[in-house]
Amino acid sequence: MVQVHGLRYTPAGIPALNIVLEHGSEVMEMDTPRQVKLQLRAVAFGAHAETLARSGLDSSYSFRGFLTNARNGKGLLFHIQDFSKT
Repeated sequence: MVQVHGLRYTPAGIPALNIVLEHGSEVMEMDTPRQVKLQLRAVAFGAHAETLARSGLDSSYSFRGFLTNARNGKGLLFHIQDFSKT
């Protein structure tokens, strides 16, 4: 996580947290190593949101969830459904 916004609550009272995730790895493409880096906007709800809000930015996690169009139609949004510390 490279950016964590303040914990908020939906109109239904569900905790929600908007964050920015960062990924970095190396893959092979045509027998040549390639560095892959990206940042992705994400959102977590409920207990996951509360737990991540208390976590530090220096921790490393593995996230599971799904991608969807952002509500404003600009880009993608990753919905976190589960995570574990790596």
